[in-house]
Amino acid sequence: MLTRRATLMGAVAVAAAPLAIKASASEEIMDTSGAQAVDLSTLPRRKVKLVKPPFVHEHEQVAMSGPAVIQFEMKIIEKEVQVADDAYLQAMTFNGSMPGPLMVVHEGDYVELTLYNPPENMMQHNIDFHAATGALGGGSLTLVNPGEKTVLRFKATRPGTFVYHCAPGGPMIPWHVVSGMSGAIMVLPRDGLKDHENNPVSYDSVYYIGENDFYIPKDENGEYMRFEDAGDSYADTLEVMNGLIPTHVTFNGKVGGLTGDNALTATQGEKVLFVHSQANRDSRPHLIGGHGDLVWETGKFNNAPERDLETWFIRGGSAGAALYEFLQPGVYAYVNHNLIEAVNLGATAHVLVEGDWNNDLMEQVVAPSEYDVMHEGKTALP
Repeated sequence: MLTRRATLMGAVAVAAAPLAIKASASEEIMDTSGAQAVDLSTLPRRKVKLVKPPFVHEHEQVAMSGPAVIQFEMKIIEKEVQVADDAYLQAMTFNGSMPGPLMVVHEGDYVELTLYNPPENMMQHNIDFHAATGALGGGSLTLVNPGEKTVLRFKATRPGTFVYHCAPGGPMIPWHVVSGMSGAIMVLPRDGLKDHENNPVSYDSVYYIGENDFYIPKDENGEYMRFEDAGDSYADTLEVMNGLIPTHVTFNGKVGGLTGDNALTATQGEKVLFVHSQANRDSRPHLIGGHGDLVWETGKFNNAPERDLETWFIRGGSAGAALYEFLQPGVYAYVNHNLIEAVNLGATAHVLVEGDWNNDLMEQVVAPSEYDVMHEGKTALP
């Protein structure tokens, strides 16, 4: 049963049964029960436990065997989340994290997801995989009420990084997305990544950075508001959303969520693959002190990567990947290079790199010190 609040808020109804293999014009719901069955009984099945971003579950970079059915489970969790010292969000999440976990499979594998909507939730939810073909990315086959589960299987036919997000219909779509319901899937080529000359490429580690834009209302005193539940927040949040100006832009769900004790780590000489998604707005990732050695800006591994980028562009509703070998130790800042969003709104992460400083790459020739203003530096004056 649909909860009373979800009904009042216009969540997508599922009462009308459409014709087989035809989408209902109004509900965008599919009934595929009349389709010919596919026999996958000869394929191996492998269960994979998802992990919380920025970390990624173990996986092979090069497939060591043929296609398989890769089984994942995700639970939808509605909860209040602190996104800044003075701001709280009534969040809707996949597996309790923002972004949802990164899934990794290989081209030709079958992704089989069991999606749970626990009875304590208030809203209908579903999942739209940008990597999938048909049925609104699976969104029209996975709409679940609180207390329901669904299983979706799709074939990963295109290699690359792709966004997934909740899309329960109408005005619920943007609200659920900016409330935290997005993530990414990486479909690796079976023979692994290739560089611009089609040579094999590997990475030592991978981090998943999900960028979120939040729209948290303020009261008449200019203080961020808190709400009893997600439904209670809808009207005020919608008003801020429609202004198209976020109050917070974060990496992994919180201002400072990937700095301090939560900073990313690497070692000198380590090759790190950064997967970056933004389900709603454009973004411009930049690694201060580093570069994108190889960048799949659109996230599609059938295309040759660009090289030596200073900043790359992630289109809203997409995910990209960038590989960098860390050459110097120290603190690197990974930012959205709209610096207002990075510094003022929260879109900054830190990478702490261990190693030995290389003066050939950069040297402090003279440390900051006082100088004779009367006799030095006159050529720099107008």
